[in-house]
Amino acid sequence: VQLQASGGGLVQAGGSLRLACAAAGRSISNYDMGWFRQAPGKEREFVAAISWSGGTTDYADSAKGRFTISKDNPKNTAYLQMNSLKPEDTATYYCASRAPRVGSYYYTSTYSFWGQGTQVTVSS
Repeated sequence: VQLQASGGGLVQAGGSLRLACAAAGRSISNYDMGWFRQAPGKEREFVAAISWSGGTTDYADSAKGRFTISKDNPKNTAYLQMNSLKPEDTATYYCASRAPRVGSYYYTSTYSFWGQGTQVTVSS
């Protein structure tokens, strides 16, 4: 699966962005999809994930109540709607996919395919 992340940009604190992850090669209806982020000097961290069926979602504590992950199978695209953005949300955001599996969505090592990243900068 080839993944292309887009939608990042510069936004003021309190603003919103919607990231998109367009997939090619295989249908995302057969894959769990995740979003991760990495700030300079920090490790890549989990943000949100959605199961292959769309029936299960999971969020990092920092994202709960502000971010929403979704997927549009006919468009073969996953999304991350980010509201009430904070300066600490500034990072490069990556989408990833994996074959469905039991267990946590949190670990980068469980994902097989990664997009190239899109930069999100939140100014105070």
